[in-house]
Amino acid sequence: MKLRVLSTSLRWALVTIALLVGCSAMAQDAEQLSDRAHELVNAGKYDEAFPLMQQAAEAGEKDAQASLGSMYYDGKGVALDYAKAVYWYRKATEQGQRDAQASLALCYENGHGVDQDYTQAANWYRKAAEQGQSHAQNRLGYYYENGQGVSQDYSQAVYWYRKAAEQGYTVAQCNLGVLIANGQGTSQDYSQAVYWYRKAAEQDYSVAQYNLGVLYHNGLGVSQDYSQALSWYRKAAEQGHPNAQYNLAVLYFNGLGVSQDYGQAVYWFRKAAEQGHAVAQCYLGYCYDAGQGVSQDYIQAEYWYYNAAEQGYDVAQYNLGVLYANGKGVSQDYDQAVYWYRKAAEQSHANAQKALKQMGYSW
Repeated sequence: MKLRVLSTSLRWALVTIALLVGCSAMAQDAEQLSDRAHELVNAGKYDEAFPLMQQAAEAGEKDAQASLGSMYYDGKGVALDYAKAVYWYRKATEQGQRDAQASLALCYENGHGVDQDYTQAANWYRKAAEQGQSHAQNRLGYYYENGQGVSQDYSQAVYWYRKAAEQGYTVAQCNLGVLIANGQGTSQDYSQAVYWYRKAAEQDYSVAQYNLGVLYHNGLGVSQDYSQALSWYRKAAEQGHPNAQYNLAVLYFNGLGVSQDYGQAVYWFRKAAEQGHAVAQCYLGYCYDAGQGVSQDYIQAEYWYYNAAEQGYDVAQYNLGVLYANGKGVSQDYDQAVYWYRKAAEQSHANAQKALKQMGYSW
């Protein structure tokens, strides 16, 4: 039997096919490893996921490379290591992986594993944003709004916020609403602001809930409705939003959209005051001063007035001066009264100026 000898070109063709089949099989194996690793990550089993993710990443699977970077960045399944996070993010970005591009941008933004560089952060956010990555679109919008890493450009901020907002990205919906409400980069349109705030508020985003409450409170873009304002303020307040807590307290204090209730007003003033909200601290001081919603307590009044006064709030500075002038909650001290009256008077507080004049002082 005569053996047939394969031509050189045919031999090379067969070798090439074999290599392609081998590479395809390796890629398929890496993809399967990646899928399994991601299942474990989603189940919170990071220690089990890490070796599989590493194998897939080392085999060149881009999603695994991006996720391995995140495991190093967050210290999940492995010791936190920003330098290794950056290494794997870069590997994935070389294959155009958009989440890795956004993550690398975050590293530049925070100076994690690389020198902080907002220009580089903007560059990588843009790459991811152009591929439709909603977080990157929102961050790029923020950069344009604030002139961080790029020249300030409200029109571009609106453009990128809208891109993310249309994908349902909550923070971007709220941010877009803010620019529209302020007429920055677009025509001012409170109705559109309401639309976008509502989108985010219905996803339980406290900032949007507060902003929507403000529009209902003031009748901007919607009919004025204190009950609706109260409802949205409460949703945000229960999530710890200090401005919402303060505004909710004001509605209770004045009986707007709800029966007047000084006890509830005090409750919410205190919540905001404990987070350092100066006006809420002053109001809480007043409630103790006047005995509204709480037992009258000049020592507590002085405490809260002082906290607000130290933040420069003129009404609290004046009220604190009154306590010193009358010796309520503190030892009577005219020097201290003058000190605080003057602080308030320098901010054009009329009653403080009058009090100083009556005491023979200027400001």
